[in-house]
Amino acid sequence: MLAGRSIWLMMAVVVVLNTAAQALLKLGAGRGLINGALAGGLAAYGLSTLVYILLLTRAKLSFAYPVVIGATAIATCVAGAQIFGERIVGLHWIGITLILAGIACIAAIPGGV
Repeated sequence: MLAGRSIWLMMAVVVVLNTAAQALLKLGAGRGLINGALAGGLAAYGLSTLVYILLLTRAKLSFAYPVVIGATAIATCVAGAQIFGERIVGLHWIGITLILAGIACIAAIPGGV
């Protein structure tokens, strides 16, 4: 059971780091090729990659990748709204709901982890 928790924790860390990287890249975009936000975004992606590689030593690729990517897409939409004031409209919410349903289906497969 502890192994399952560590897998979910690592996935959460990857999602948070990926989302932070996206937000930092957005903040740094258009401010020149070298700036703190872009450097932070690249660093977040680098750390995310290291944690993801560790995750792949413990979880199936067919489980980890779709869950991480789906959760990152949702978190990035929410971060865009919270940080940049972007609007999430009805069709977005339908997409988010479908992504959540897909993650639930993948996570529900016995032995999927």
